[in-house]
Amino acid sequence: MQLNMKLDIPAMPKQAKYTDNILLIGSCFTEHIADRLLQHKFKIVSNPHGILFNPLSVANSLNSYINNHLYTTKDLFYLNELWNSWEHHTRFSNIDAATALNDINISQTNASEFIKKADYLIITLGSAFQYYLKETGMPVSNNHRAPSQWFEKKLLTTNEIIEALTNTLQNLFSINNHINVIVTISPVRHLRDGVVENNRSKARLIEAIHSICEQFSNTFYFPAYELVIDILRDYRFYDIDFVHPNYLATSFVWEEFTKTCIQPGEYLLMKQVQDIETARSHRPRFPETIANKQFKENYLAKITSLIEKYPFLDFTEEIKYFECE
Repeated sequence: MQLNMKLDIPAMPKQAKYTDNILLIGSCFTEHIADRLLQHKFKIVSNPHGILFNPLSVANSLNSYINNHLYTTKDLFYLNELWNSWEHHTRFSNIDAATALNDINISQTNASEFIKKADYLIITLGSAFQYYLKETGMPVSNNHRAPSQWFEKKLLTTNEIIEALTNTLQNLFSINNHINVIVTISPVRHLRDGVVENNRSKARLIEAIHSICEQFSNTFYFPAYELVIDILRDYRFYDIDFVHPNYLATSFVWEEFTKTCIQPGEYLLMKQVQDIETARSHRPRFPETIANKQFKENYLAKITSLIEKYPFLDFTEEIKYFECE
């Protein structure tokens, strides 16, 4: 008896491998995929601007990396005792303007260098709603808990989304013609916009992305949204807020992502790396026992063996853990 639908996702023509450079950008669901890739020791840069939800913010941030843009103090504003940037997530905010600006530009420089050599770009869009500052008309990426009357909220049209992302991808391909792009829609429900409004927003994103994938042969759609909304289809796969997919749901999406986007030849190494990461999370009740010391020695030997075979893997933190007494 079949109790749920099946979704056959074609494998990417060119799947990722360990030696590839992967840039991820977009909504909080991006962070889930980035965390999994990082746990498995893939080479990634994730959200250099912080979490971004809408396509204009994603496009503008990518353009800033492509153009090697650096920010100045004029790009910061002071609110709630912090210096902030309208184009960045609050993780860059700081009580000191110089520190905030330095953190932003370090991330900016790293992203500008990385995007030129990246083999994959993964974009996750969360919402088609865009906020603008009423005073200047500037589109903002994060409201930073500013008063709501400062902003005008607008639902972007499908054509506006297509135009913004098309122009950005054309700019990207002009500096990196070998990069592959994976685009997906976040299954996170933006219920603060309203149920009907959230569905309108997601529909525009989906239509825009499929139009873009039809334009560019190296752009691939991964159906994370459909996997959660149409295949899992149950609130037990969401957190208690009914908005964010829970661990089980994100694990399911990760498994499908692996089969679709990562070369099968890498699965064994991924399993070996995950075994080491799982062992590292082990917290012995009696760390001074001979058994625990032997446990650590065994995993140090496994790490040494993997590094000899795969010298590009970075196990610095794991070695520190297993060497400590």
